[in-house]
Amino acid sequence: MAEPSTVPDEARSVDPAPYFVRDQTRFVPTAVGRGGWGPSMSGHVVGGLLGWAVECAAGDPDLQPARLTVDLPRPTALEPIEVHTRVRHDRRRLRLIEATLTQDGVPVAEASALFLRRGTQPEGHIWSPPVQMPPLPDPSDGGHSTVFMRTYGWGAELQNPDSEWPTGGTKYTWLQETRSLIDDEPLTAFVRAAMAGDITASIANWGTNGLQFINADYTLTLSRLPEGAHIGLASLTQHSHDGVATGSAVLVDRDGPIGSGVSVAVAHPGFRPLSP
Repeated sequence: MAEPSTVPDEARSVDPAPYFVRDQTRFVPTAVGRGGWGPSMSGHVVGGLLGWAVECAAGDPDLQPARLTVDLPRPTALEPIEVHTRVRHDRRRLRLIEATLTQDGVPVAEASALFLRRGTQPEGHIWSPPVQMPPLPDPSDGGHSTVFMRTYGWGAELQNPDSEWPTGGTKYTWLQETRSLIDDEPLTAFVRAAMAGDITASIANWGTNGLQFINADYTLTLSRLPEGAHIGLASLTQHSHDGVATGSAVLVDRDGPIGSGVSVAVAHPGFRPLSP
């Protein structure tokens, strides 16, 4: 696993705090990683750490991270975490990797990731639905950098700075992650995507009473890695009955669609994005 780069103390003082600080073999979460459901970590931070772990374990730039499934069976406390990975299958054209996060020896979140070897794109055209996103945020106009949310932690001082989503119709968001995940390591494109995939549940399940479903898992699929700092999501589907919901979204970057997200969620009121 990669070691953090060295950054002068004066640079650290002006950079936003990372989500995790490395402590030998453990990863210690900072307060900004708190989620909106109570005193536990946000799913996008947990998913980011799992994505980081499987990407490190893959160790081959010619492998495309094509699918990441994150299971969130229990709350992840704001306490030190250990990361464990193993290669489940390793073949010429694919590598299947599993990762587990533990706290005090107990698994709290898991992931399975499929990496496929890139090759020649077949000729011909395959139908794909068009996606019409709002324009990329323009920081020069004095507005906020995203539509609806900034993903630098529900515990941050400024969260959800923009106007609320309309309650009807397709939901959209542009995400620009401004924090490092671990110490001062730059975010990779895949880690950005892994963190964005968790937002599928939010944009799919947001309704007239806000967000009433908490996701139990999410799956991210990618045909290519995102370019640039912004990742957009547009909700595609939502179905819920008897307190169980499924939802999906398309993920895009500045050049167009890059993959999709699917989330399974259970009814759970009490989402408080502005909780201290």
